Amino acid sequence: MALTFYWYPKCGTCQKAKKWLDGHDIDYTSIHIVEEPPTKEQLLDFISKSGMSPKKFFNTSGKKYREQNMKEKIKDASTEEMAEWLASDGMLIKRPIVTDGEKVTVGFKEDTFTETWL
Repeated sequence: MALTFYWYPKCGTCQKAKKWLDGHDIDYTSIHIVEEPPTKEQLLDFISKSGMSPKKFFNTSGKKYREQNMKEKIKDASTEEMAEWLASDGMLIKRPIVTDGEKVTVGFKEDTFTETWL
C-alpha cells in the first residue's frame, strides 16, 4: 500500500513523520505541500475521509494563518470556503497529510501513525 505524503521539507514535524515512515519501511510518494498543494477537491475528500473538522486542517501556528487573520475568517466559513483557502496556499495547511486514498492523517503523532499506517 503506497501512501501519499504531503510535506514541507523544512518542517520539523514533517521530518519526524518521514523518519517514522522510513523507519517502518513504508512505501510512499512525497509531495511538497507548498509547491504542489492539494486541490480544493482533494482537500474536501481528505476532510470527509479523516472524520475531522475542516478547521483541523489549518496550520494555526503558521505565519500566513496569523497574517491573513484566518482565526476570524474560519469561524463562520463553510467547508467549501475553507478547502478553497487551504488549496490556495500550502503554508496554510497543517502538515504532513498522509493518505492511502481511504484513510487520512493530519500532523504527526506516533500513536496515530502506528494505529493507522502499520
